[in-house]
Amino acid sequence: MAEWLIEEGIAETRALLIEGEQVLAAKIAWPGELAAGSRTAGQLTGKLKGTRRGVALLDGGTEALVDHLPPEITEGQRIDLVITRAALAERGRLKRAQARVAGPDTPSLAAAVPEGRIVRRFPSGLWDEVWHAASSASIAFPGGEILVSVTPAMTVIDIDGIAPPREVALTAVPAIAQALAWFDLGGNIGIDFPTLQTKEDRRAVDAALDNALADWPHERTAMNGFGFVQLVARLTGPSVLHRFAVARLGMSARMALRQAELAADAGTGRVLLLTVHPALKAKLKPAWIDELARRTGREVRIATDPGLAIEAAHAQLMEA
Repeated sequence: MAEWLIEEGIAETRALLIEGEQVLAAKIAWPGELAAGSRTAGQLTGKLKGTRRGVALLDGGTEALVDHLPPEITEGQRIDLVITRAALAERGRLKRAQARVAGPDTPSLAAAVPEGRIVRRFPSGLWDEVWHAASSASIAFPGGEILVSVTPAMTVIDIDGIAPPREVALTAVPAIAQALAWFDLGGNIGIDFPTLQTKEDRRAVDAALDNALADWPHERTAMNGFGFVQLVARLTGPSVLHRFAVARLGMSARMALRQAELAADAGTGRVLLLTVHPALKAKLKPAWIDELARRTGREVRIATDPGLAIEAAHAQLMEA
């Protein structure tokens, strides 16, 4: 039976939906984020004329777009809110969080990380598999791979393979379903299948998608003559893939800390040496290093090696 496992890392909470030894889905939350479903309060600083929308200054100092404003609420009034979509950072800009006025009967939305069983460590290798797939933004399938790109307008899935177009399209469908769940994707998603000449072939791929995505809430178009399919799913916050697109250093820094914790679990030694790319060292906040020392009970030293990839931090135990 599938179960959510939750690992409370340094500066990051990770969740994997696991059935047996297989990862079905993944989610990430970072401290301080107002996730969808969070209750907050703020002051309405502006109403958009002719609409039921406005902007609120939240108590934490950030702004949110507020939808479905009751007519009686005026500018300057304090209001209780529920976040419907977390803020989204993009290259060069920040999309404000979205919210609605909260009432006594307003239901909570899905949290950034679902309820599950908290574990000290995930089963070996599972998080690494998901993380590296998201880092490369790709998932292989027999005879090809899918490449997933985040853009301001939509997430685009491109399919590359060496077999005939119909075979490539059908074989790619399970990898597409895997990417949607592993990368926690939502919003507008475009899938660029190989061009299929016959309606019969296009209907076969549509049927395969129906079956693969039956348990994933969404709407979609049928495949057009150019092989394009659009999916629309609820977007509640940044996906795993989105975090890599706009905060690769932050993702890599948190993974480096996890690797350091794993190294401390596996051996003896009074000093924990974490070697990272120089650009990554600046992302390791002193509070995170202090927490690493507290968790592992070791002195932590940070070394740099420009020959390392950003994603290839190395941790080892050594004597003082």
